[in-house]
Amino acid sequence: MLATLRSRDFALVWLAGLISLTGDWLLMIGLPIYTYTLTGSALATSIMFMAAIVPQLLLGSVAGVFVDRWSRKRTMVATNALLALGLLPLLLVHDTGTLWIVYVVAVVESLLAQFFAPAESAILPTLVRADQLIAANSLNALNKNAARLGGPALGGLIVAWAGLGGVALLDALSFGLAAALVLLIRPPARSSANVTTESVAQAEKSILREWLAGLRLVPRSRVLKVYFVMFAAMGLGEGIFSVLLVVFAVRVLHGGAELLGLMMSAQAVGGLLGSLIVAPFGKRVSPYRLLGVCALLFGLIDLAIVDTPVLVPLTAAITVVLVLFVAVGIPSVGLGIGADSGIQMAVPNEYLGRITGAATALMSLLMLAGMALAGTLGDRVGAVPLLNLQGGMYVCAGMLALVALRKVRSGAWSAQPGAPVEGAADEAELVG
Repeated sequence: MLATLRSRDFALVWLAGLISLTGDWLLMIGLPIYTYTLTGSALATSIMFMAAIVPQLLLGSVAGVFVDRWSRKRTMVATNALLALGLLPLLLVHDTGTLWIVYVVAVVESLLAQFFAPAESAILPTLVRADQLIAANSLNALNKNAARLGGPALGGLIVAWAGLGGVALLDALSFGLAAALVLLIRPPARSSANVTTESVAQAEKSILREWLAGLRLVPRSRVLKVYFVMFAAMGLGEGIFSVLLVVFAVRVLHGGAELLGLMMSAQAVGGLLGSLIVAPFGKRVSPYRLLGVCALLFGLIDLAIVDTPVLVPLTAAITVVLVLFVAVGIPSVGLGIGADSGIQMAVPNEYLGRITGAATALMSLLMLAGMALAGTLGDRVGAVPLLNLQGGMYVCAGMLALVALRKVRSGAWSAQPGAPVEGAADEAELVG
């Protein structure tokens, strides 16, 4: 992997990603903890999260179309610059009367991010050789865990010491530095397509037909049906967790921004450990079994986290919770490997993007539902009962995979790239 970093342009993009991702985590911790501290309301906090996820649901699958028409480098530079400027209104937030600014900024930042992610993904193959792609993607994955390791803890400290304005300025600085680094790259020139009004209309019809063709695969495949049910359950749980983790840290553990940041960083430590512990098993274990076992373990550890303060004195509970956050990061890696590999093996390559996009949209929709549920019931029911529901969702999802996919062999359509769906090998085992 180190050889890949010798590529000047990739190294610049990689460093820009590390800086901006660290800034992202500052904001992801700063915004919810500031909102909850200011209002004391789970509903207000859930609205902030929902404002950030709605653009992902509505625009995520469409933004890539525009990115393919624009210069990827210019898109990344412009997006980073706009993301930096979009944070500056947070300097005006001082009380509940100006809290609406937080919601607007959350929407704008999420909208802009939908253009950056596909541009970054699309430019990567132009910066490294084909035989370096796996190493390049692995380095990008390392970026995410490294940023998550330091960013949340730093964000918790900054919001406690310098307030929301301090977090906004540092995150804006990270986007500015990232834009400057990307501006230095020299990707190969791309030929600009001559897009007419007629061709756009035809493309829109073609996109709609292909999108529907991909969706028709879901009810025909046992693997996809099980995966989509699991994604729905886990998405609902994640929506609950994202809102009520703040409430859990403040009301149950009597902590604040620093504790919330430490918990997220602890999970990142587990994620780094999981990359070393779980990833090698992916070569020997069915991705369906790996997903089921890891979802089950993830849910059980989550249940242990939320119930620890009920069973253990508070002075010891915080330490136990932090240790459990490290532990839960390990199966989270297996969840990702099992989900990605399982879909890749169960879907013909030419349908993979559409199925992945549909899965992301489904999870986003259910996350919204979970956030609404947490916001509506969080203040009345409390964080611990609803977070037990979240852990139970993962336990049920893991058991579903282990039972429903226990006889499914890995790799059916993937063994015949481009083969028609009807003629896929082992179809009897994939189609329920």
